[in-house]
Amino acid sequence: MTRPHDLLAAVADGVDPGPFAVVRREGADHLELFTGTVRTADRLADIPLPDGPPGPRTLALVPYRQIGERGFACVDDGVPLECLVISEHHRIGLAEALDVLPDGPVRSTGAGFDIADDEYAATVGRVLADEIGRGEGANFVIHRTMRATVQGPPLVAALAALRRLLLRERGAYWTFVVHTGTRTLVGASPERHVSVDDGLVMMNPISGTFRHTGAAADRDALLRFLHDPKEVEELYMVLDEELKMMATVAEHGGQVVGPYLKEMAHLAHTEYLLAGRGSRDVREVLRETMFAPTVTGSPMENACRVIARHERVGRRYYAGVLALLGRDDAGRQTLDAPILIRTAELSPAGELRVPVGATLVRHSTAAGEVAETHAKAAGVLAALGLGPDAPEAGARPAARLGDDPEVRAALAARNAPLARFWLDQRTPGASALPGLTGLGALIVDGEDTFTGMLAHQLGALGLRVDRRDWREPAPVDGYDLVVVGPGPGDPGDLTAPKMATMRALLAGLLEAGRPTLAVCLGHQLLSGLLGLPLHRREAPYQGLQRDVGVFGATRRVGFYSTFTARADADRVASAYGPVELSRDPADGAVHALRGPGFAGVQFHPESVLSRDGLAVLADLLGHLLAHPALTGHGPVDRG
Repeated sequence: MTRPHDLLAAVADGVDPGPFAVVRREGADHLELFTGTVRTADRLADIPLPDGPPGPRTLALVPYRQIGERGFACVDDGVPLECLVISEHHRIGLAEALDVLPDGPVRSTGAGFDIADDEYAATVGRVLADEIGRGEGANFVIHRTMRATVQGPPLVAALAALRRLLLRERGAYWTFVVHTGTRTLVGASPERHVSVDDGLVMMNPISGTFRHTGAAADRDALLRFLHDPKEVEELYMVLDEELKMMATVAEHGGQVVGPYLKEMAHLAHTEYLLAGRGSRDVREVLRETMFAPTVTGSPMENACRVIARHERVGRRYYAGVLALLGRDDAGRQTLDAPILIRTAELSPAGELRVPVGATLVRHSTAAGEVAETHAKAAGVLAALGLGPDAPEAGARPAARLGDDPEVRAALAARNAPLARFWLDQRTPGASALPGLTGLGALIVDGEDTFTGMLAHQLGALGLRVDRRDWREPAPVDGYDLVVVGPGPGDPGDLTAPKMATMRALLAGLLEAGRPTLAVCLGHQLLSGLLGLPLHRREAPYQGLQRDVGVFGATRRVGFYSTFTARADADRVASAYGPVELSRDPADGAVHALRGPGFAGVQFHPESVLSRDGLAVLADLLGHLLAHPALTGHGPVDRG
């Protein structure tokens, strides 16, 4: 077809023109039309990205099951990784597209969730009690799917739904239709997962859902939402989790920008932007960031286990990404990948699926999370004739509550208690401690990639840092410091291979007198070796920020834990020498400990929640490696 709108017109007349995609990116006054051939790939590394002139090369439809490439658990439903290898790329003005897209109503019948409200509520309760309540993680996303049957040609219905989304939805990162021949996807995704342009890697964590009806949200209700502790903590937790990913794909980790208000037709979200420089192949970036914590949970590896355990069905394309790969004018790789949420999948027979999920955190209620799934589905369901439309935009753009001074102040206030290490531009070497240059540290990862963030902070303090998975037995010789890191699970279950292995590692380090720092799970296992009893908290400390005493200084730090050691005194004797404890005055919970050549902290100094985390690490290095700390304190006597 010689003119772009001819293809759309042919589809509107019931003709299948072959594989194509139509995309409107955020803020654009035009749509992009991609045509080409479809091929499948087994791995992300197999997505084609040939050399050649600048422009898009491939649009990849990445299913959730690709998470298996990282060795993570999933229910494998066999849904393919499909790639539209682009042969032609055109731009269509928005007005021209609206003129040619079908504007008749979409009719769908037999609509209903595959999991009823009461059954979904029961699942929420189980996850809160059995997973978050037992230390398996801080948050988890559990999905369910609205199913229906579209009347008439599915491709015509998808383009009609696209037209309605273009007119009535707002704030979407991508609004799109993708047709591969075997399936058609239509949606308005609010969230960039990851993009790469000119070497700049960006991620865009979005969390917190404010539901509203009408043309605009109620300002006072929105302000209450912005101050709601559940919503604030939910965004902080996904921010931490995506910072873990940025720690892997960006050379110096990510810098946090925001937060902002993402305003859409039926709801509003809060969001941050993360940015950092990187040089990896964009397919590696995709692999290392599978998948967003906003649609899985944290820590990521265990979140995948929890999802498989409680959902018991494959996710198909829900929580995957739509990834556009290409080249820029200098031949460098580019990537733009929205998350596949607020998206409907239609089969050639008219079977319709609209999956949605809710983020479960320690403050969640079953009723609230059920309502959240309905709200998240509302926009795309309305476009498919299964719900009320949001008011159509008038001649003037809707007033943005994100520009309201009080709303902006409420958003800005969220950064006040956070770690400046992640919010400020960092100058290499500016935080280095005297005498640490050239010393080496090994971090043992207990299945929580907070260790990536910890590596950046220790590196900023001057250390050379390596990371190793707990499953990789190898000598620790040649390192000046060994860090036994965080991870999910019950530290009292020494029959679990991870707990037994990490405890044995700690015992060996203590026996050898090697400088050792233990964080969160590592701290709990260290406490057990020192004879301190472990307790499960009545209320989990998952994503909780507190001011606590740490060896005489008040520190604001972030916790991600369900278990804690307790003690009745500030000093105890152990088989490895005297131990000094920093305890909670209320219940004796041990927030930090130190002894001859070892130290442990129950909180996460590397977390964005730990405003004073870098200072804590500096002091601990002063104790462990006998070098002056950032705070100006001299070395601590290890005897």
